[in-house]
Parts: sequence; structure tokens; C-alpha cells
Amino acid sequence: MQARQLPARHGALWFFAGFHLFRRNPPLLTALTFAYLFIVIFTNLVPLIGPLLAPLLLPLLTLIVANACRAVAQGLGAGKLPLLHGIAAHRDGLLLLGGLQLAGSLAVLGINILLDGGAQDMAVLTDADPTEVLAMLARLLIIAAPVLMAFWFAPLLTGWDGVPAGKAVFFSLIATLRNWRAFSVYCLTVAMFAIAIPGLILVVAGAISPVLFEVFSVTLRMLLLFVIAPVLMASVYLSYRDIFHTDEHA
Repeated sequence: MQARQLPARHGALWFFAGFHLFRRNPPLLTALTFAYLFIVIFTNLVPLIGPLLAPLLLPLLTLIVANACRAVAQGLGAGKLPLLHGIAAHRDGLLLLGGLQLAGSLAVLGINILLDGGAQDMAVLTDADPTEVLAMLARLLIIAAPVLMAFWFAPLLTGWDGVPAGKAVFFSLIATLRNWRAFSVYCLTVAMFAIAIPGLILVVAGAISPVLFEVFSVTLRMLLLFVIAPVLMASVYLSYRDIFHTDEHA
């Protein structure tokens, strides 16, 4: 697979194009995003095996959502959604990819514990100190970044292009590294619309009235769940198409 190296501005374009794609079929993309999140959360709650099972399912779930995004981009009707496209043909590769993602998740957990963070994380969350929580999340994000990069495109490369699991992980990592500028802009754009702007609105609302703060707090949470989350899922497909395929309907 040949990964294109794109200008930094494409990172912002992925987010805005994701919003445009979301607007073409909000019920479908919102429903699938909620199903994705529900399955991941519910699976993690299963005692003992849940946290081990969830990473195994992620490539399959990611591919299903990406199939929906591609169908919406191609203008297919509700009765022609190939949500399971690529799963049967590349089932073994996707399962192996899930195993690799499980190994990556365990590696992140192990590194976090070695850095003496694992034993303190629950205490931090219990105390709910915003500074400590942000520091904990920042540490986890830094540790998990290589895994996120390695599996950003991997499910689509395996499910759509038939790339073996190991090579898909490698190509995904190389593609994200080659486009680090675009991904940096993408992350900044997401942070602006998902964190900075909502936070500023809440600060202003809180300064005006506690009631107004509560109203905006609920409204913004709903927007994050019903709009921003599906937009982020759509941007995974759009970044894949932008980097690996020049064909608009790839």
C-alpha cells in the first residue's frame, strides 16, 4: 500500500468533511456510533473476560461503521447498506488484528503500571481533582499514541484491501507518521470543537447564571454524543480515503 503524504490542512478538512458526511444521514451514523460505544462499554463490564474481549471486537466494529460511512458517501439508500462488507472474506485477518490490538492494549496497561500510574489512577478519579485527572489522561494518551496510530487504518486496510494483519498495522503506523502534521492539526481541531469551545461556553454561562450553566452543560453533552462522536467516526474513513485512495468513492 502506498500512503500519500498530505499537507497539514487536511487534518482540519477531515473533521469538517466528517461533519458534512454526518449531515447526509445523521440517524444512521449516530445509531451506529452509539451501538459501537455501547458494545465496547458493555463488553468491558463483563467480569474477567470483558476487558480482554473488547479489543478483539474493535476491528470488526470499526469496519462496520466505516462501511456505513462509505455507503453514505456513495449515496446508497437505506436498503443497500453493506454494513458487513469485508468481514466474511477477511474474518481471520480481522480476528488476528483484534488479537494484536489486545496485545497493544495490554502493553499500554503494563507500561502505565511500570510508570507507577496504575495504582494511583482510581484514587485520582475518586478525588476528581481536574488537574490530576488531566495529567493522568495525558500520560495515558502519550503511552497509547503508538497503538492508536498502528490501528487507526488497520481494520480498513485488512477488511477492504485484504492486507494481512501484521502488514496492516505496519502500514497504518507508517501512514500516520508520514502525515503527522495533518494528524496534529486534526487533533487540535477536535480539541477546539470538543473541549475548548464547549469549555468557554460553560465558563461564560456559569458567570451569567448557575441555571444557564446547567442548561448549557446538558446541551453540550448531548451535542458531543449525538454529533461530535459520529463526526469523529466518519473522519477515520475520510482520512483513510484521503491517504490511501485518490478515488472519491474508494
